[in-house]
Amino acid sequence: MRPLLSLALAALAACSLGAAGPQVGAGANWTNPGGDAGKTHHSALAQITPANVGALGLAWQAELGTMRGQEATPVVVDGVLYTSGVAGRAYAFDAASGRPLWAFEPEVDMQVNRTTCCDMVNRGVAVARGKVFVASLDGWMYALDAKTGAVVWKSDFIENRRKGDNSTGAPEVAGDVVVIGMGGAEYDVRGYVTALDLDTGKLRWRWHVVPHDPKLGPQERPELEAALKTWDPNSRWDIGGGGAPWDAINYDPETGYVLVGTGNGGPYATSKRSPAGGDNLYLGTLVALDPKTGRMVWHYQETPGDNWDFTSTQPMILTHLTIDGKDRSVVIHAPKNGFMYVLDRRTGELLRANAIVRTNWAKGIDAKTGRPLLNPAEADYTDGPKIVFPATTGARNWHPASYDPATGLYVGAVLDMGNLIFMTPGQKPARARALNNDAALIFTPDVKAALDTLPAPMAEAVRRLPAYQEALRDPGKAQIRAIEPLTGKTVWAADTLGWQDRGGVLTTASGLTIHGGVDGRLVVRETATGKVLKEIQTGTPIMAAPMTFMAGGVQYIAVAAGWGGGGYPFVPRYSAAYTRGNMNRLLVFRLGGEAVPIPDLLPPIEVAPEPPAQAADVTAETIARGQGLFFNNCAICHANQPRSITPDLRRMQPGTHELFRQIVLEGALVAGGMPRWNDVLTPGDADAIHAYLIDLQGKTRADELAKQKAGKPLDGPSLTILSNY
Repeated sequence: MRPLLSLALAALAACSLGAAGPQVGAGANWTNPGGDAGKTHHSALAQITPANVGALGLAWQAELGTMRGQEATPVVVDGVLYTSGVAGRAYAFDAASGRPLWAFEPEVDMQVNRTTCCDMVNRGVAVARGKVFVASLDGWMYALDAKTGAVVWKSDFIENRRKGDNSTGAPEVAGDVVVIGMGGAEYDVRGYVTALDLDTGKLRWRWHVVPHDPKLGPQERPELEAALKTWDPNSRWDIGGGGAPWDAINYDPETGYVLVGTGNGGPYATSKRSPAGGDNLYLGTLVALDPKTGRMVWHYQETPGDNWDFTSTQPMILTHLTIDGKDRSVVIHAPKNGFMYVLDRRTGELLRANAIVRTNWAKGIDAKTGRPLLNPAEADYTDGPKIVFPATTGARNWHPASYDPATGLYVGAVLDMGNLIFMTPGQKPARARALNNDAALIFTPDVKAALDTLPAPMAEAVRRLPAYQEALRDPGKAQIRAIEPLTGKTVWAADTLGWQDRGGVLTTASGLTIHGGVDGRLVVRETATGKVLKEIQTGTPIMAAPMTFMAGGVQYIAVAAGWGGGGYPFVPRYSAAYTRGNMNRLLVFRLGGEAVPIPDLLPPIEVAPEPPAQAADVTAETIARGQGLFFNNCAICHANQPRSITPDLRRMQPGTHELFRQIVLEGALVAGGMPRWNDVLTPGDADAIHAYLIDLQGKTRADELAKQKAGKPLDGPSLTILSNY
């Protein structure tokens, strides 16, 4: 790590912390990534106000030494700021001055990169008993000495390392255990959460999301025997079922339960995963577990029989609401599926459920049964392509929202967009540690242009879909919205630059809403109205949620900056990463601070270099086979865009071409994050992929030379297509 510090010189603007009374939200300390026990991402601090926020500037910054996604919200305890970064790195700073105290980098098996669909991110640390807990990308929990960063213990929490398991979430301390989930549902995993002893790291319990193959004997827990009845006995147990709980784990001290949101099914289509249908418990579900034993107390399935990658892993907020004249302990949850749910967190009783975006997979939620009113005519793509709202990117995703008790508003990033989804016929053999979703996704902003790339009969079928005209009329938009939790009504909405421009949110007791943008802005709004009060251009994309703390009588606001996450290779043209690169930074602000140093502009894009000649035996069929292999295995990481944060393979240099087999099959670049594929791809497969890329590079070069001659930009827009087709 190479910290770059700049201390603020201006004097402190003095003001009160607010009226006397019980504190709501985080105080001087921000004790977990969500701030307080309810993870409301709300602060009781009020030194920075609408009246003085114009004086907000940089107090200090630290370069994190990486160039991938930053999704963690820092934690501050007693004047020390702790945060995590790429692949499970951890850092500690003096919170007031930015003086680095220690940095930790785990030894990560980069083969796990094959199963991290959505970048090498990490969403934060937990702090308890003098230790900082952080999970590495490859599934090791580290307990670090909070003062020195030294490893106190490390524990392997991956159940089966021959599968596609990985870890990107923040640990959660629940009594005397630390609880962690895992990711990889698009691959070949059977989801689970793990509880480790806080003092020793020993396994205390593990809770599985989906049953195992009944032919293997009794299930691990009674609730899994019950779940088995909701699955076809002949389900695709070889693929695992999915359900990975990669985020959204909350310990509720009021009830003593650990609340967990579970992931999507694998493969995506219910008809392939569980051919006879069924709810497929506990996919797309909120579950309450006893942290001492892992016993399930209650569950509520938000998306029965998930067919659309509608995870329930989006952040939860625990609070109290007055409902029908009674004070209720509730969990507010807005998962991918487009509805906002309010549940009793003691019992799991559904109290409210309202759509917050367009939803055509379901017509609503039955208030009596709690079940969605499914709409298979528009959303079941078993027999042909469908345009489904919301998209698999989710109405809400990992970007934390905030709940402001003064206004009663839930403020967060919302995406109102759909996608075309289709699959190939027939069952496919399971692929170890490789994509098994068997679905192609084309987001509605790209659907019209994509029809020219699809087979004519499929394109015509898409044009006849009821949702096609809707997709043309309103392809989608991302917004920061303030929503009433009990009605789903939007009080105000602020458009962002594009569907990839989403970020986490902080609210404060002084009436401020603070969030970032992938164009590099830190934006401060009035919570009640959404009015912009202050914008600070940082030159680095901001997706993570800001937080705030007090140190030495001064209120600070901190946020991690760096583009990444889902769809990370597709860097949007409006992103600061596109124009200025993706230098990961931690930015800390205070009243009277300085201007933020802006990274230099990137150099102009150059024409793709001349590729080598094709091998003598390469045919059109070879190139077509290579294209299919590329989209099945490589395209999820390689966008082939000139500003992608992964290599643009249309611009390979001669040395890369010469070593292509060694890179793909033997792991010549594993240290740089490129895994080896010799267990999935044959030498002939690697050669076919290489032939396709040589052909693509030649076409790209010819196209860019023509653009250059005509004075046109070289970086024309491209379709965003995520495919296993």
